[in-house]
Amino acid sequence: MRATGTKRSLQSFSRDALRRWRHDHSSQPNPFHTLHFSSWTSTTKFSPALKSLKKKLAVGALPTIHRTATAFKSYAETCASLLRQCADHHPLALGPTLHAHAIKSGVSADRSISTKLLTMYSNWGWLAYRDRVFGEADGFDLFSWNYMITAYARCGDLDAARHLFDRMPERNVVTWTVMVDGHMKCGKVQESIEYFERNPFRTVISWTAMICGFVQNGLYFEALVIFHRMLESSLMPNEVTFTSVVRACIGAGEFDLGKSIVGLIIKTNFERNLSVCNSLIALYLRMGEVDLARIVFDEMEERDVVSWTVLLDVYAEIGDLVEARRIFDEMPERNEVSWSTMIARYSQNGEALEALRMFYHMLHDGYRPNVSCFSSALSASSNLENLLFGSNVHCYAIKAGFDSDVYVGSSLIDMYFRCGKLIYGHQVFDLLPEKNIVCWNSMIAGFCYNGKMEEADELFKNMPVKNVVSWNAIISGYAQNERYSKVLETFDDMLMSGQTPSQMTFSSVLHACANLSSLEKGKNLHAKILKLGIQDEVFMGTALIDMYAKSGDIESSKKVFCRMPEKNEISWTAMVQGLADNGFAEESIILFEEMKKTAIVPTEPIFLSILFACSHCGLVDKGFHYFESMKNVYDIMPKEKHYTCMVDLLARAGHLRDAEELISTMPVQPEANSWAALLSACSMYGDEEIGERAAKKLWESEKNNSAGYVLLANLYASCRRWKDAAKIHRLQMEYSSITWEQEFSLSID
Repeated sequence: MRATGTKRSLQSFSRDALRRWRHDHSSQPNPFHTLHFSSWTSTTKFSPALKSLKKKLAVGALPTIHRTATAFKSYAETCASLLRQCADHHPLALGPTLHAHAIKSGVSADRSISTKLLTMYSNWGWLAYRDRVFGEADGFDLFSWNYMITAYARCGDLDAARHLFDRMPERNVVTWTVMVDGHMKCGKVQESIEYFERNPFRTVISWTAMICGFVQNGLYFEALVIFHRMLESSLMPNEVTFTSVVRACIGAGEFDLGKSIVGLIIKTNFERNLSVCNSLIALYLRMGEVDLARIVFDEMEERDVVSWTVLLDVYAEIGDLVEARRIFDEMPERNEVSWSTMIARYSQNGEALEALRMFYHMLHDGYRPNVSCFSSALSASSNLENLLFGSNVHCYAIKAGFDSDVYVGSSLIDMYFRCGKLIYGHQVFDLLPEKNIVCWNSMIAGFCYNGKMEEADELFKNMPVKNVVSWNAIISGYAQNERYSKVLETFDDMLMSGQTPSQMTFSSVLHACANLSSLEKGKNLHAKILKLGIQDEVFMGTALIDMYAKSGDIESSKKVFCRMPEKNEISWTAMVQGLADNGFAEESIILFEEMKKTAIVPTEPIFLSILFACSHCGLVDKGFHYFESMKNVYDIMPKEKHYTCMVDLLARAGHLRDAEELISTMPVQPEANSWAALLSACSMYGDEEIGERAAKKLWESEKNNSAGYVLLANLYASCRRWKDAAKIHRLQMEYSSITWEQEFSLSID
C-alpha cells in the first residue's frame, strides 16, 4: 500500500518538475516533440549515450523494453547512467522526462536511480525537488544520507544537516567528518569540537578536518594542539594535514615548530608533494629564509599557479616589489589571485598609478576581477584622487555584480569622498543592501577628510555599532581639522564607553596635546600607554617624542627616544626636528650624523630639519654640504621648503645678495616665506634696496599676507626712516580699500 502511495507521490512530483520546465522554456521548441530532436541534438554537445537516449525517446522505444528480470536490470542501469549524464551536462528537458519514465516503469525506487536523481536536482539548484526525492523515497543507503548532509552543510543549513544526522540509521567516518567540517566553515567552532569528541571513527581525515577548521577560523594554536594529539594517537598525517599545520605555524609565528614539522614532512616522503611544497615556500619566506624558499621552488618537479602566487605574494609583502614583478612576469599561468596580489601590493606600497595600470592590463587580458581587485583599484584611485578611473572601476563592478558587496561599497565611498564627490559617496552608502561597520567608518572618515565635522559627528552618533576604528576615525578627523579640544573631549567619551584605545588613537590625542601645549595631559596619556604595554612600539614612541618636543620638554623626549628598542626614519626625524625646534641645533646635527651611521636612509623631512638647524647655528658651509648631498648622494630633489631654509641660512649669515640670487635662480616656484626670510634679514642688516625688492616680491606672491607690512616697517625703522615706517603702518590699517601694488608704490614715493 505504501509503495503505491509513494509511486503516486513521485508521479505527481515528476509532473511538477515537467510543468516547471515547460513554463521556464515556453519560448523554446518543445523537445518532447519528435520532429525537433534532430536539430536539438546537432546544436548540443552531449555524450553518445545521451544522444542514444534522445533517439529512443523520439521513437518511444525506452518504455517498450520487455520487462524480464534481465531487461529490467538493464533498463534501470541505463536510466541511472543517463541521469548521471543529465546531472553533469544540465539538459533540463531530459531530466524530468527520465524521471517520469523511471516512475512509470517502476524503477524510480531503485537506489542507484534515486541517488542519481538527488545528484541531478542538486546540481541544477532545484533544491526543493531534491529534498522531495529524498523525503518520499524509501531505502536510501548511507552514501545518499551523507550526500544530503554534505549538501546542507555546504550551503550553511546546519539545522537541516543536524536533523538528518539525528535521524540516520547508521553513521560512518564521512558522516562525522562532514558535521565537523560544516560547523567549522560556519564558524561554529564549539559545536564542531563536540561532534569531533563524540566521533567513534577518528581517522586521519577526521583529525585533518579539525586542524583545517581551526586554521580557517584563525585558531592557530588550537590547530597545533590537535595536531599534537593526532600524533599521539599514532596516526600519520597526509598532505592536507601537513599543508594546514604549516599554515598554523605561520599564523601562530611558531617557526621553530615549523622547522620540526619540515623534518617530519621529509621523513614521511611528502617533501615533493605540490601543496606541501607551496606551504613550505610560504613558511620559509615568513621566516625570512628567502634562499631556502627559492631552493624549494626551484627543486619542485611541478609547479602550479599557487606555487608562483605564494612566492609572488610574500616577496610583495616584504616590500620587494621589483622581485615580485619579475616573478609575476615569468609566471607561465596566472589567475585572479595572482593579479589581485600585485594590484593590492602596489596600492598598499604607495604605487597607486602602477596598481591602476595592472588593473587595466588584467581586464585587457580577459581576467575577471574579484572583490579584492576592485577594492585595491578603488583604493589606488582614491590615493590619486582620480575620479575618472574610479568611476570606470565602479562601472566594471556594477557589470560584474560586485557593487552591492560591502567591501567594494566601502572602497567606492572612500574614493568618491576623496575626490570631493560627497553626494555620490552618500548615494553608494544609501544603496547598499547591507551595511557593515566598515561602510559606516568609511562615511565618517570621508566627511572628516572634507572638513564636514558636523555631518561626521552626527553619523558617528547614529552608528548602530562602534569599534575602535570608528572612534579613531572621528578623533583623527578632529585632529586633522585642528579642533584639538574636541579631540580630548571625544577621547574621554571613548574611555567612558569602555573601548580600549589603539596606537592610532593615542597618536591623534598626543598630537592634540602637543598643539595645545598640554604637557600634563600628555604625561597622563604616557602613563596609559605604559599600562597597556605598547610604549616600545615604534609608532607609539615616535608620537611621544613629538608630543614632548612640541610641549618644550626636550629631556623627556630624549629619554623616550633612547629607550626605544627599535627606531625608524620617522623616529629619527622627530628627534632631530625636536632638538632643532627647541634651540638645540648642534645636538640636532650630531644626532643626524649618528643616524647616517645606521641603516636608516635620510628622507626629505629630516633634511628639512637639519637645514633648519644649520640655519639657526649659522653653519653655511655645512648647510650647503647637506643640501648638495640631497641630490648627489641620496637622489632627493629639494622642494620649495628646502630652498626656503637655504635662503634663510644665507640671509641670517648676512649673505643677502646670495640669498636673493638663490631665490631668483631656484628651479621651483619660490615660497612667500623665502622673500619673508630675506626681508626679515634686510631689517636686521639695514639693507633698504634689497628689502624693498623683497617686499614687492612678497606682496606679489601673497597679496593677503600682512607680514610684508610689518617686516618693511621694521626695515624702515631700523634705517631711521620713521615717516616711511609710519606710512606703512597706516597703509596696513587701510588695507581693505587698495591693492598691494598700490600700497607699495605709495610707500616708496
